[in-house]
Amino acid sequence: MRLKLTRFPASLLAVAATISLYRWVLEVNATTVALSLLLVILAVSARWGLAEATVASVVAVLALNYYFLPPVGEFTIQDPQNWAALGAFLVTAVTASQLSARARRRAAEAEVRRLEIERLYALLQAMILSGNVRRTLHEFVQTVVKVFGCEAAVFYYRPGEEVFRSGSESEPVTDHDLLVAAELDDISIDPARRLATASVRLGGRPLGSMALLGELPSPQTLRAIVNLIAITVEKARALEDASHAEAARQSEVLKSALLDSLAHDIKTPLTSIKAAVTSLLSTAPGGDHELLTIINEEADRLNQLAAEVIAMARVEAGKLHLDKRPVEAAALIQSALAGLAVKRIAVQIAEGLPPAVCDPELVQQVIKQLIENALKYSPEGIPVTISAARKDAKIVIGVADRGPGIDEDERARIFDKFFRGRRHRFEIKGTGMGLAIAKGIIEAHGEKIWVESEPDHGSAFYFSLPAAEGGAV
Repeated sequence: MRLKLTRFPASLLAVAATISLYRWVLEVNATTVALSLLLVILAVSARWGLAEATVASVVAVLALNYYFLPPVGEFTIQDPQNWAALGAFLVTAVTASQLSARARRRAAEAEVRRLEIERLYALLQAMILSGNVRRTLHEFVQTVVKVFGCEAAVFYYRPGEEVFRSGSESEPVTDHDLLVAAELDDISIDPARRLATASVRLGGRPLGSMALLGELPSPQTLRAIVNLIAITVEKARALEDASHAEAARQSEVLKSALLDSLAHDIKTPLTSIKAAVTSLLSTAPGGDHELLTIINEEADRLNQLAAEVIAMARVEAGKLHLDKRPVEAAALIQSALAGLAVKRIAVQIAEGLPPAVCDPELVQQVIKQLIENALKYSPEGIPVTISAARKDAKIVIGVADRGPGIDEDERARIFDKFFRGRRHRFEIKGTGMGLAIAKGIIEAHGEKIWVESEPDHGSAFYFSLPAAEGGAV
């Protein structure tokens, strides 16, 4: 303030020096004096500002009138033309001062904006490589203080209910301030506390709030900082999610490969056991025959388990290689039934069905699995119904039983791996992989499988296959 007050005497001294030069040293006309004073006023305006230049303009007009315009030594003007000249000088001096001050102010504002842009760029450079949300926010509050010269910075992260502070200097910002700021839609500036708070949002979704203490940037820069940290936090969250997803995928691939390897290693000795037991059954005496029969049945069960593990591993690893071709629905169903020594099955195939486009061997596994599943839960003597019909451009094959049905809260999970209904999981043998394998095979065809069930009235499993173009209708 003291420095600013000295500018007025300095500007008046510059005017006085010019007047003295032309009054007592150099003899020139009034026009030369006026132009020289105008240059002095422009210099004052460019160097200090409008107020100093305006005061200098008024003093220069008075001095020009008193010392150079007749009658000299009086504040009166004889020639009316000199009045016009003096007025023109004053208007020109004040207008030029205003323009110069405005240009100076614009230049200062441009310099401030340039500095803020450089700081924003430095902040962006510091944040761009962050890949963890907590580390990103911790680095953010430290970097904002360093780059923008604030006393302190605080960030409230709403999803994690955490507050990140730059240091003890940030203590004046309370958690209540941050919670209130998170609910607001705009920047709030408190000059008395030298505090600025702003909500941090991305796409209308609140992420938290930010507070700065001390020397504050412009509101536009504050908004840019808020937008930058919102984008950076979201990017860090996306990178974390992608990292977790990739880790889960790698875990599933490793697990599938391990299961596949173990299943193959189990199948080799099981094949030998099965061959040995089959040979012994033909020659074993009565007492040993029963034990060998049990071994044979359990070997079959282990073989089935190993086959399901291998199939599940291939499904999860995406190693199903489809050999699609047009196949009649009746042929698919008959081939699936060929390996089942069961008579209580009713087949209902609509007439004029076009062929289905699929991998017949894999789809036969699906049908066989659905039939075996239905037989397990159907009462003795009650037939299982297999149907095939056309629906729009799809062939829909279904297997229905008259068993206990599936509880409503379990239907959404019935195709999950290892899931079994709580009412029958200990009564009926199974691994819980059959339906998951069936779902994987059908989805590999780009189609859907679903269940319709009513407790105590049975269940019906359906899956769709694309109908061959140009087939019979």
